[in-house]
Amino acid sequence: MIVRMTKYSFVVLSQELDSFLLKLQELGMMDITRSVRPVDQNSREMVELSTRYKAAISMLKRVAKECEGITPVETPTTDDLLLQNVEKVFAAKDEATAAKNQLLRDIQESEVWGEFSHKDIERLQQLGLQPHFYAVSPKRYQESWKEEYPLQILNATANKIYFTIVAPTGEEVPFPIQEATFPAQPASILRGELKDVEARIDELKGQIAYFVNETDRLQSIHEAHLGKLDLYLANVASVKEGEDTISVLEGFAPTTEDGAICEFLDSTSALYITEKATQEDNPPVKLKNNWFARAFEPIGSLYVLPKYDELDLTPFYAPFYMLFFGLCLGDMGYGLLLVIAGLVAMFALPKFRGYGQLVFWLGIGSLVMPLLSGTFFGMKLAEIIPSMPEDIKGLFFSDLKMFWFAIIFGIFQIVFAKVMRGIDCLRRKLWDNALTNFGWALVVTWCAFAYAGMEMGTKLLPPMVSNVIGLVGLILVLFCSKPTKFFLLRPVMGIISLYDITGFFGDVLSYIRLFGLGTTGGILALVINSISMQLSGIPYIGWGLTVLMLIVGHLAVMGLSILGAFVHPVRLTFVEFYKNAEFEGGGREYKPLKK
Repeated sequence: MIVRMTKYSFVVLSQELDSFLLKLQELGMMDITRSVRPVDQNSREMVELSTRYKAAISMLKRVAKECEGITPVETPTTDDLLLQNVEKVFAAKDEATAAKNQLLRDIQESEVWGEFSHKDIERLQQLGLQPHFYAVSPKRYQESWKEEYPLQILNATANKIYFTIVAPTGEEVPFPIQEATFPAQPASILRGELKDVEARIDELKGQIAYFVNETDRLQSIHEAHLGKLDLYLANVASVKEGEDTISVLEGFAPTTEDGAICEFLDSTSALYITEKATQEDNPPVKLKNNWFARAFEPIGSLYVLPKYDELDLTPFYAPFYMLFFGLCLGDMGYGLLLVIAGLVAMFALPKFRGYGQLVFWLGIGSLVMPLLSGTFFGMKLAEIIPSMPEDIKGLFFSDLKMFWFAIIFGIFQIVFAKVMRGIDCLRRKLWDNALTNFGWALVVTWCAFAYAGMEMGTKLLPPMVSNVIGLVGLILVLFCSKPTKFFLLRPVMGIISLYDITGFFGDVLSYIRLFGLGTTGGILALVINSISMQLSGIPYIGWGLTVLMLIVGHLAVMGLSILGAFVHPVRLTFVEFYKNAEFEGGGREYKPLKK
């Protein structure tokens, strides 16, 4: 349900605007119409600073696990310099890490030449001699070179031979091999530099570990900064009148809070006018649903919010999504694990209570729907409980029945969406649109019963009832889908609308994936069980491997199944259900000024 809003128009003395907005922020109920993007240099700098805060907080959270066990190096910092120091320590660590990697490469290139000293090279140069350095593969190296040139081997590896030839300074050496690059420093000196750099990295890691413990403080500073940005954008969004002596603002708040807000405003010097918000005012959207539908609001937030005067579809798609998820997951054992995980998150992780409720309800759906086929961790309940009466065993659906159940369930959701849209149009007095939706609901229902009866070789509805449903639905579609001033032209124009029936067939076929995903997960779970039992025959460790395979295998299958069970119902909701409910969306979120 969308919370009704009241529109407030304020007139405030410009010199009192800042203090007035601060009071509204303390109230925490008023959504002041403001820009969501930078509007001047100051706001751009504030947004850029907010981005830096987000990046720093993200980096600290990312390295939190790496810092476990590292002794923090205390680095006391004021609130004003905390962000800057966090950025500096990460930049210094990146620079030190890059230096370490470069030293490792230099050491690798230097140690192949063996240990040397540049003092020896300098002494040779003082004597008028210049060493030339070469590196060749053992296959290319020729022993005869020692007789032709003053050659000295410095080091030899499996891949190359490193040697030098000493010649008078300025004299060219007619050697058939291209001269190699000689390292600037011996490996022993580079290793000493590496130790210094590694010590510096350890020190920086200690400082980072200290700042990880300051993440909450940085987060609170960031939130305070966002509050200042919010106030600034609200300030600059006000209209200056009377040669900038007065400011005019517009805001929205839930109608249920009118009493408290008016009492507050009466205590200020601001002049204000209240009126009922309409769609033309573009008021913000705040959802208020019951304890069940509220858990599914994060699903809807993946798309867009409804418009202010539009129907909130959350309570309508929530039960469908829960049951579709259960059909796709297809295993009561996995559903039981989700129920447990949801309960743990709800009570042990207060910050994630909302997500815990969502997981809990998805687990409930995954307990209910797989019960149709009786699947539990890849096994059938009839096999787990051999003593189960035959009458009860006969209640479980075969794969073919599950296939048709998925299609019927999809048809039901499409018809439900059309009826729901029709009722909403009646409420808005959009008579043609309402009757068109009712007509399509009747046509789809008639087609479904007609096809099912043809397949079963019987009539599922009495002929009179079937004819009335089909005829009334067809008339409503023909006469109401393309309204024109001349009534008799309506059925001619309405014939074009009948082409939309192909879209309904495509929508229905999409629901087959519910059966496909559920069956696939069940087959994978069965394969895991089969492989695990084969491992039990291994002497001594067989049963241990079986248990390990069952745990790891089912967790892997469950993860894959959850991914598919989450994504496909989302698609059915946003494409098939939203489309048939004629959902438009585009509402903006209710964001009151608050600290």
